[in-house]
Amino acid sequence: MEVLEKVNELNEKLKDNSAEEIVKFFLNEYKNDAALSSSFGAEDQVLTHMMLKFDQNANIFTLDTGRLPIETYSVMDNTNLKYNIKVNVFFPKSEDVEKLYKSQGINGFYESIENRKACCNIRKIEPLKRALKPLKVWITGLRASQSVTRVDMPLVEWDDNFQVIKVNPLISWSEEDVWNFIKTNKVPYNKLHDKGYPSIGCAPCTRAVKEGEDIRSGRWWWENPEHKECGLHTK
Repeated sequence: MEVLEKVNELNEKLKDNSAEEIVKFFLNEYKNDAALSSSFGAEDQVLTHMMLKFDQNANIFTLDTGRLPIETYSVMDNTNLKYNIKVNVFFPKSEDVEKLYKSQGINGFYESIENRKACCNIRKIEPLKRALKPLKVWITGLRASQSVTRVDMPLVEWDDNFQVIKVNPLISWSEEDVWNFIKTNKVPYNKLHDKGYPSIGCAPCTRAVKEGEDIRSGRWWWENPEHKECGLHTK
């Protein structure tokens, strides 16, 4: 079956299923060929809890860019301890980071979109490609209401950039849904969320947002909203 036909079939098959049912389906169907990429944000923590409920050996990985907030490392540690796991960690290549520093300095990503994307490519995209290369299914915590760049994302799609089926089990969830799940299930979460950080990435590129602001406005805040993706979730 052609991959796009498979994606359409999966969307039709799963359109009325709950997020937990969707997660369970892909874990049963694809085993360790399906993995969650976690940034340890609230949505990814929800999915981590769901996945480990169904399979203690579920495939969960993260990208350590080298510039994460200390709070992110804390929730990574708390997650490993609570669930008795070790999340797989992928790092950028040291030689690429050295070349980046030589070409644009330490914080050159503030100077242009091109510089920022070059930094994201080295610290996030290249490690993600390595992480996804052996996989068939990429599970993400994307929600449609997070950003103008995500409103049209379906439940299941084919990601041509990474050549993998991409599944967004929480695509229709609200922020309230996420936090209700976290509180009910006592899921560890990043304490920056309590300080006005709805979306958390690298420390230099993330800041708190004011009440009522777009929840992605704290990411790459010096850029226009339509540019606010690092390349992980663009078509």
